[in-house]
Parts: sequence; structure tokens; C-alpha cells
Amino acid sequence: MGNSLKWLCYHRNYFIIVITPLAFLTLPLASPTSEARCGYVIILMALYWCTECMPLAVTALLPVVLFPMMGIMKAGDVSIEYLKDSNMLFIGGLLVAIAVENWNLHKRIALRVLLLVGVRPSLLMMGFMIVSSFLSMWISNTATTAMMLPIAHAVLQQLKATELQAEERDFQAEAQENHGFELEMRETREEVADEKKLPQANGVVEPMQNSELLREFRRQAMEEKYDLLTKGMSLSVCYSASIGGTATLTGTTPNLILKGQMDKLFPGNGDVINFASWFGFAFPNMVLMLVISWLWLQFMFLGFNLKKSFGCGMKSDRDKEAYAVMRGEYRKLGSMKFAEGAVLTIFVLLVLLWFTREPGFIPGWATVLFNQDGAFVSDGTVAIFMSMLFFVIPSRLPTCGSYGHSEEGKLVKVPPTLLTWQVVHERMPWNIILLLGGGFALAAGSEVSGLSKWLGDSLAPLKEIPPFAISILLSLLVATFTECSSNTATTTLFLPILGSMATAIQIHPLYVMLPCTIAASLAFMLPVATPPNAIAFSFGNLKVIDMVKAGFMLNIIGILCINMGINTWGYAMFNMGTFPHWANNTHSQP
Repeated sequence: MGNSLKWLCYHRNYFIIVITPLAFLTLPLASPTSEARCGYVIILMALYWCTECMPLAVTALLPVVLFPMMGIMKAGDVSIEYLKDSNMLFIGGLLVAIAVENWNLHKRIALRVLLLVGVRPSLLMMGFMIVSSFLSMWISNTATTAMMLPIAHAVLQQLKATELQAEERDFQAEAQENHGFELEMRETREEVADEKKLPQANGVVEPMQNSELLREFRRQAMEEKYDLLTKGMSLSVCYSASIGGTATLTGTTPNLILKGQMDKLFPGNGDVINFASWFGFAFPNMVLMLVISWLWLQFMFLGFNLKKSFGCGMKSDRDKEAYAVMRGEYRKLGSMKFAEGAVLTIFVLLVLLWFTREPGFIPGWATVLFNQDGAFVSDGTVAIFMSMLFFVIPSRLPTCGSYGHSEEGKLVKVPPTLLTWQVVHERMPWNIILLLGGGFALAAGSEVSGLSKWLGDSLAPLKEIPPFAISILLSLLVATFTECSSNTATTTLFLPILGSMATAIQIHPLYVMLPCTIAASLAFMLPVATPPNAIAFSFGNLKVIDMVKAGFMLNIIGILCINMGINTWGYAMFNMGTFPHWANNTHSQP
């Protein structure tokens, strides 16, 4: 029996792939409507995505096969959905991230900030959280976590080794100078001896055990202290990477899915979600979540002894030695190279162009130069244009005699550009592009088949519930769902439904879609929820219960922060109090 169950468990993916379509086949057969056929495809893809019985990107290609075969959409119309403007923005953002990682610019920025912050426990945790969140705004959360955790652990190991040496020196000095040591520590030794069953004579611990007992007592206290500190630092890095990704439109995939779904479901929305508007709402929310998360992790793993945690006055020897570890890592990078400066310049220019393209309160450069007769230039246009410079600018400055032939007549290779296609090919997550396209294809199929309208009508009774309660409940649902499923698949499944629901109950679509999109990135409770969690779990000697205890409260904190933001500054930014005219027409041309 046991072997049979193991065999079924090992081969479960094959059974899910075959049985799921057959189990739900009665839906389109019993109700031969386009809505039922589209619903069948969505159910099939949702179960495949949740169980990951096939790669997520392969599941995302199912609409290319099933929509034409079921008469929902033509093959050409489905295929067009897989390369929208949001995909171009995603590709451009990733090219910038790859260039930053390729030239170690992210490591230079991280170490520089940590050197400024210092090595006292609370300040160190704060520094790692600030750096991790900032980097994950621009590069992937996984890359940020993978880079920051080894640095954090190297610093903690040095702190621990230095403190152990200092404790040993203090212990030896104390043992020599304090002649009354035995009398003062007798009670502590007897208690420890009773617990450890150490040999006693007439109720007194034998003298030969005295120094070893105290040394062991202090060593265990030190181990417990740094075990907690290691857990806290590991969780702070992975959590802040996930939180930081919510601050920019290109920071994490769900943000771009919202942008794409808004443009698909509400084509006349006037570019309500762009880089500047997203940053204006999400960055303050990210800062708020980061501060409260730091306070919670501080409470859980360091306590609130502020004098001990922050420290004051001159640095001790152990602080200086740990600081030297980070300084040594920074010096290994050498002086800033031309390639790093070029990548940094392009990165800064890209961010400035994104912010000033259409800031909202004044006409942007794109409006003045290109978009007077329509939305010709988008954030994706800017991202691709600036990313192309990485394949044009050389990685070293040309010098006399550096190209062609040297004085000895040997052929000198021309320096490569800042990025080569081989590097991009190895590091670009092409599967996410297909996953984005699969979501857009599902949204298009739902509109064409009439499933969106049917869902909206079915959810109309929710109009009796206060909007803020709907937002909180849906955010909780999405945050729970994303613990067991990828945040990309979660937002791809939920956002079209939420858009239809918002239209049916006559509330601003962003009032529910925006909180749920950010909530999809709040997967803090399980190691398998996100790659950063898994990396931290392997690095930090964590148990699942440690992550659950810390992550559960952070999930609640995140949901409350998001909903506070959507009801305060977000309410004013997006004019949430009125139902927008562009939301009346939910059908776009596929």
C-alpha cells in the first residue's frame, strides 16, 4: 500500500494533466456556450498553474491551442496577445537589470550603503533592508536576495568570531582578577549542574567544573543570540526584497500584469497606470511597510533594547573588525570602471525619462513631442530605446592603439559592448514573457466570449458591501492564494475577474485591482511561496514555524498598509470616489 501511494505521488503530475481536462469536460458539453467553453479553459489553466504539473509558461500557451479549437477566438487574434506593450516594458526593464548585475553595480551600491550604516545589530538590519528593497525596485527579487544574503552572513560570522574572542579575553581576565568569583557564581553553577547532571560533592559543583561551566554558559548564550540574529537578518533580506519590488512598475511581474490588464480591459483609461503614477502610490506604501516590518523583526529577533541594539559612543574592536569585512569586500571591487559608470548613467537617464514622460501635473516630454495626436510613445518605448544603448556603447573607453594592431603587430580585440546577446540569452527569463501573454490572452477570451460580463453580473450583489470591506477581503484572499501559487499566476487569474466585478458594482476598478496586485507580492509565510523565501530558508537555519510566525504578521501589516494607502493618498491620486467613464466600456478590440 505504501509503495503504491509513493508511486502515485511520484507520478501525480501525469495524472493531473490527463484527469483534469476529462473531469471538467462536462461543463462545455452540458452548456455549449462560448462562456462555458472559456470558463473550461480558465479552470484548466488555473489548476495547472496551482499544481505546476506543467511548466507555468507551457500552461500559458494553452489559449493558443484551445481558444481557436473551441471557436472562442481566431488563432491570429490569440497570438497577438502574447507580445503587448507591457511585454516590451518588461523586456526593457530586465535588460537594465541584467546590465546592472553583469557589471556588479548592484554589489557596489549595496556595500557602499552598508559601510555608511554601520554594523550595530539594529542598524545593520535596517541597512540590509534598505539596500535590498532599493535594489529589488530595479532588479529581480531573487537576484537581490542571492547577492545580499552571503554578504549578511559573512558580516555576522565575523561579528560572532570577534565577540567570542573578546568574551574569552574578558573571561580570562575576570578569572584572574576576581578572587571572590567562586562565591558569586555558586548559585548559578548549582542550577546549571542540576539541569546538566554534573558531578557534585555535598551539593556543591566540583571546583574543576567551575570555569568550564561558566565558559559553556556564555558560549551557549552567544550561540542563541547569533542564531536569532542570523534568522532575523535572513528574513529581513528576503522580505524587504519582496516589499521593494512593489515600489516600481517594473519591480515585479504582477505590477506589469496590472498595467497590461488595465490597458486590455479598459483601453480608454488615459494611461492611468504608468511608471510615475505607480511610483507615486506604491513608493510611500513600500516605505511604510518597510518601517513597520523592521520594527516587527526587531521585536521578534533582537528585542527592544535600543541602547544595546543601536549602540552609542565609540566603536568597539568587534565592531571595527566586522566593519573591516565589508570594507574588504568593497575594496575587492576596485575603483569604478567605465562600464559601471556607463550603466549607471543609462539607468539614471531611464528613470528620469520614465518620471518625466507623463508626470500628470504638467505635460511631459512625450506629450509635447510625440503624443499630441495619440498615445504613440509609452514607458515600453523608453525602456527599449535606453536598453538598446547597452549594445552600442563599448565597455572600455577607446585609447590610441587599442584597436586593430598593436606595436608588435598582434591583433587586438575590440572591447565588447556593455551587454552581449549571449549574456542576455543566459539571464533573460523568457518564460515570464509567455506567462504575461497567457494572462492577456485569457482576458481577451473572457471579453470576446462574454464570460467577463457574466461574471460581472453574478458578482453584482456585492454592491451591498462597503467598498473598503471588499478591498480588504479580496486582498486577504489573494495574499492567502499566493502563498501556494506563484504571484504571476495569481494576478493573471484574479485581475480580469476583479475588473469585471468593479464594473458590475460601479466602483473604480483600481480600488480593488491595485490592492490585490500588491497583495500578490506579500508571500511571506512559506519557504516555497517565493524564490527569495526559499533562498533565505536555506541560508538562515530557519524552521518553517519561524517563517510562519514572522510572515503571518507581515501579511496582516502589508494588507492594512495597502488598504490605508488606497483610502488616503491613493484615493486622491486616482480619484477613487467616482466611477470613471472609461470603465463603462470593458470590451477592447482583440
